[in-house]
Amino acid sequence: MPAIRNIAVGLPVKHGHVLALEGYDDSRDLPFLRAIGGGIEFGETAVEALHREFLEELGVRLDSAQALGVFENIFTYQGEPGHEIAHVFAVTCAALDAVPLDAVLEILDQGSPVRWVPIDDIRSGARILFPHGAPETLLALASR
Repeated sequence: MPAIRNIAVGLPVKHGHVLALEGYDDSRDLPFLRAIGGGIEFGETAVEALHREFLEELGVRLDSAQALGVFENIFTYQGEPGHEIAHVFAVTCAALDAVPLDAVLEILDQGSPVRWVPIDDIRSGARILFPHGAPETLLALASR
């Protein structure tokens, strides 16, 4: 029986852009964005996992993380069902703030591209951001 996965993801925001991983679901012919982060390990808090994931995936240390919400995400990816509980955080990081808006980074442990994406693209529906709850919290965060 598949398991429910607990994840922690962060939304770095800079000048009307969010830093996000670019992905593609072949089974649905769907390009998408995903908030940066990953699984919470046993004995680890969500915020500890978030800090670890940014260090593992981008090689950066976060300066701060503010919890924005916890969302249930039931989905299909590459034709397989998935179920996550996503802890979504607003994050700040001086090292990421120094990354130009036109730069393309890579997730260190898998090579997926990461880039600054205009928040207006998400607001308009031109780009899809996962997990569930991340777009709504991002738009609320951007309107502050």
